[in-house]
Parts: sequence; structure tokens; C-alpha cells
Amino acid sequence: MVRDGVRLACRDWGRLGQSIVLLHGLAGYAGEWDVLAQSLSSRYRVVAVDQRGHGASERYPQDVSRAAYVADVTAVVDQLALRWPVLVGQSLGGHTAMLAAAAHPGLVRALVLVEAGPGGSNPNGPVDIGGWLDSWPTPFASREVAAGFLGGGPVGAGWAAGLEEREGGWWPRFDRDVMVRSLAENAQRSFWHEWGQVTCPTLVVLAQSSFIPAHEAEEMLRQRPVTMAMSIPGTRHDLHLEQPEALHTALSDFLEGLA
Repeated sequence: MVRDGVRLACRDWGRLGQSIVLLHGLAGYAGEWDVLAQSLSSRYRVVAVDQRGHGASERYPQDVSRAAYVADVTAVVDQLALRWPVLVGQSLGGHTAMLAAAAHPGLVRALVLVEAGPGGSNPNGPVDIGGWLDSWPTPFASREVAAGFLGGGPVGAGWAAGLEEREGGWWPRFDRDVMVRSLAENAQRSFWHEWGQVTCPTLVVLAQSSFIPAHEAEEMLRQRPVTMAMSIPGTRHDLHLEQPEALHTALSDFLEGLA
């Protein structure tokens, strides 16, 4: 689909029932959710989005503001006629989902944040991400080599699956500078005001070794004490790749409780 001249690609497990929209993190792609989406699709309509600048969507969008990412989500919901969806996002995708729920309370049935929160200003964030992406020895000789470099195991395999073969090897399906610019607003401020504006039922799923500081998680629950929260043992930031079965159980229990 196209919004404001920007191509957006989705993976759609078309079914009847409650709609779920899955949003990947920075430098990721919709296919990260395949295992989870297939598990959920027997009962739910599941749509995973390649967000702007990622995967099969527009590679060089001029606008990578938080507002642009949020508007893409609402466009997907509208164009696919997804009635009252549950938004599920990991990392920066969770941040996008949170902002969408805050800005459009009548649109969203529930919110699930996977390793995501309001955050705080982090001026070094874009530089750190740029340095990390610059460290990738691209092109990778094979997906297997890439998987080893990107952490090995299911996490490395998940990241490597998002690469594309061209020009003598395997390359990311995103532009390094687009990724860095996508973090500009998060580097400048926190989004606690938006967190306070979320009114729908919310589940926060954190890793045992979480990117979210303990004080941030505690403050999230203090500000919105009705929020459900849990941690999945033995996981890190990409817990949706490490433990998709555990995440499926957590989501299923949460979704059943919405009825």
C-alpha cells in the first residue's frame, strides 16, 4: 500500500477475529514475527508491517519522524479495514505502537510493548547505532556468516533472514543513515507524557536482561498501575526471536482476558 507517496509492505495472515498489528524494531523487518504470527493466525487476523525505511517498504523515505511512523500504522489499519486492532511492537516498533495508542485512543483495542517504553533523552543513541551498523562487515559472504556475526542462535538467524542477496553478497535491506535519523527524536526527549495518555489495556513484556532500565519499568507501572507486566526468563532484547513460544503464551493469555 502507499501513504503520502511512501510504499508500505505488509504480511497479512487474513482471518476472521480480533486484528493484531505487529511492528518490528529498528533495522528489523516484518518476517521477524513469522513464527508468532503463524501461531496466532488460527484465531486472529494478524498483520506484520515492514515499517518505512525497512524491509520491502520504502527504503529512503524523507520523513522518518515519530509522527510519520505513527501515521503509517493508522494508514495500515484504515486501508486493511482492521477494526479495533491490538498493537504489538518490539523496541522502536513498541515505541511507535505506544504513540499510536496515545494519539488515537478510539482506534486501538489494546497495546503490547515488547522491550519498549517511554525512554529518556539519549544524545549518544544515534551515534551508537550508527557505529554498530558501521561495524557490520557487509556484504556478508552468506546468511550463515551473517547469523554468526549478528549473535548466533535464533537471534542471529532472525537478523540474517532479513538480508538480501545482491552485488556479491548479503546486504541489509535498509539504509544506515535512515536508521540513524529515525532515532533523532528519541535522542532528544522522553515520551512520558504520551505514556500517560494511553488509555487502553496494556501488557509490557520485558527480557530478563532487558534494555529497559529497572527504574523506567517501575515508573511505567507507577504512572499506570493497571498495566500488566511480565519478564521472560533467559532472554535478551530480541526475546521475540529467542522465545516466540513464551511470547505467544503471554499474548494469548492477555488477548483472552480482553473478551
